[in-house]
Amino acid sequence: MTTATLPDGLDHAGLVELYRQVVTIRAAELRLRRHVEEVGFGGFWHPGIGQEGLQAAAVAAMEPRDRLFYAHRGLGYAYAKGMSLDLLFGDLLGRVTGSTRGKGGGTVHFADPELGVMGQGGTLGSNFVLGAGTAVASQLLGDGRVTVVFFGDGAAARGTFHEAGLQAAVWKLPLVWVCENNGWAISAPIAEQSPTRDIADRAAAYGVPGVVVNGQDPLAVFAAAHEAVARARAGEGPTLVEAKTLRIRGHFEGDRQPYRDDLTNPDEIPDDPVPKLRALLGDDGRADALDEGARAEVEEAFDRALAAERPDPSVVLRDVWADG
Repeated sequence: MTTATLPDGLDHAGLVELYRQVVTIRAAELRLRRHVEEVGFGGFWHPGIGQEGLQAAAVAAMEPRDRLFYAHRGLGYAYAKGMSLDLLFGDLLGRVTGSTRGKGGGTVHFADPELGVMGQGGTLGSNFVLGAGTAVASQLLGDGRVTVVFFGDGAAARGTFHEAGLQAAVWKLPLVWVCENNGWAISAPIAEQSPTRDIADRAAAYGVPGVVVNGQDPLAVFAAAHEAVARARAGEGPTLVEAKTLRIRGHFEGDRQPYRDDLTNPDEIPDDPVPKLRALLGDDGRADALDEGARAEVEEAFDRALAAERPDPSVVLRDVWADG
């Protein structure tokens, strides 16, 4: 058992579960990467390798009833919120076993409102106003739910960020923004896309807290997110949490990144969150069992997704019109 001091809201059992989630997400990321390299992919897969720790840790700070609008990099958010690998792989591979029953092949289209996974909007940055909308609903209904919206440093440049930020601050909406700042907006480094080094500086313009944490430290992310979620649930309004992280792979899998020279080894993950969490578990063999279980779970789920049926083209007409 770890002797490390855990942040408020996270006990040892929670730490073990967080590690299990992170290594499962890592295994899923690597399996998808292998599939893209060996077989191909029906669209663009935006890998989240190296960012699994911050995604899972921030979601761990949420309650099951809370709502999630995830970003487009990786699948960690949705898995940590409770969606199964069968649903996620089904969506990514365009199979009828996915949560969208085959509509979402090639990119992230995960959705499970029962779990609070609200999906994505049609354009980058639309999550800001969609998330503000569910937060308004929670405030009006008094249901105690908090909405958490993930986004990247590039998406912070969208006008929707400021529109939603202003109104959310004025109305003290139960909302948390989590910026995964990996330093790159596709091929533009942060210095060329933002006049300030920290995206969190923008929170001051709306009179809300802006917090910067090391995104490669899951416990630091959990602590910041836990405080922000509690603040939002108490009626004190939104918080902007900026997690500084690294984009290890390209903007999409297959992007050779000729525009950057800061990575000497594309397979090396500096400040990797996985061994950090593993060290906290102690040396009782539990981590090895969790690692093995994660790899097996991923392989089996991926094989099931590959074997599943592809949808009939008529699926595009499903769930479009409501009966009157």
